[in-house]
Amino acid sequence: MKKLVFAAAICLAAIASVIVSCKKNEHDDMNHDSTVTEKNINYPAAYIVNGGSNTISVIDLATETVKETIELNGATFPHHIYLSPDKATMAVAITSTDLSGGHGGHTGGTGGYKVLIIDAVKGTIHHEIALTKLPHNAVYSPDGKELWVSQADMQSSVNVYNTTDYSLIKSIAVGGGLSETTFSTDGSKVFAANTMDSSVSVINPATKMVDKTIAVGGDPVGAWPGMNGYMYVDNEHDQTISEIKVSNLTVTATINLGFKPGYVAFYHHTDELWVSDATNGKVVYYKMQGGSWTKIGEITTGADAHAIAFNTDGSKAYVTNQSAGTVSVINPTTHQVTKTITVGTKPNGVIFKQ
Repeated sequence: MKKLVFAAAICLAAIASVIVSCKKNEHDDMNHDSTVTEKNINYPAAYIVNGGSNTISVIDLATETVKETIELNGATFPHHIYLSPDKATMAVAITSTDLSGGHGGHTGGTGGYKVLIIDAVKGTIHHEIALTKLPHNAVYSPDGKELWVSQADMQSSVNVYNTTDYSLIKSIAVGGGLSETTFSTDGSKVFAANTMDSSVSVINPATKMVDKTIAVGGDPVGAWPGMNGYMYVDNEHDQTISEIKVSNLTVTATINLGFKPGYVAFYHHTDELWVSDATNGKVVYYKMQGGSWTKIGEITTGADAHAIAFNTDGSKAYVTNQSAGTVSVINPTTHQVTKTITVGTKPNGVIFKQ
């Protein structure tokens, strides 16, 4: 009888050990994505976030073809992507919300919010930051030591994490309905676009305090940095761009577009301001003439044109077309589309690793 009890105890211990081991492995899979086959993205590439497909398309820049597809472990509606300064990892916000129709009013939802930290070479997920509020984006500090994450709410916040262990450093209160959080090109200031409040909160990254709140147009989505010392805020409702001078935090110009902007990018080689026209599937470009921003021309790309990114040497621009499920490759000198690349459903964010 004692032998039977002893044998049963051994069996129960073994079963318990297996259960504990399984639980441990499940936790490891969540943080390290061991279920996804490792890739070897050791070539210059563009990474395209597909909000509808819940994937990232990896485009080989040499051939301008999709070479890899990174699966996101069941995460839904990824939105925008940022590369760490050392080019080792990428941060992708998981919104669980379709933002392709616009950013206004998105402060609540069903949950599943998080930020995925992805190995830029292997394509595997090695960390997840669970969140309680909708994150429109997650951006690295210029030195790569911090990750700044938007948290949308009636009273929003910007969460700052240490990239060593992804512990929370500070949560900074900003305005209502926060969309994108971005750094100025020189890294001296952080800009949080408060969509519901028609304002931008400017944060000192050293003190992590709000220095100033600037009134802009209706439904601002992001303050996009230019290498000319300005930030450009796309105001969806007012269909305008607010130009903010970084050095003194004043609005120096308001550009009336006549269409809803999707994104703004400054092309410093020719001092052009490129704005995506989501409604008409175009990129419209402007130049400063006679002291004001003047429309110079437009480039037809694809339905629901969104993000604009220039490669390292400025020889090409990539534009994501959300409703078309494509990326337009543009020669910025001729303003001509040189290729259209089919990617996943509802592509939004784009970055280059060169």
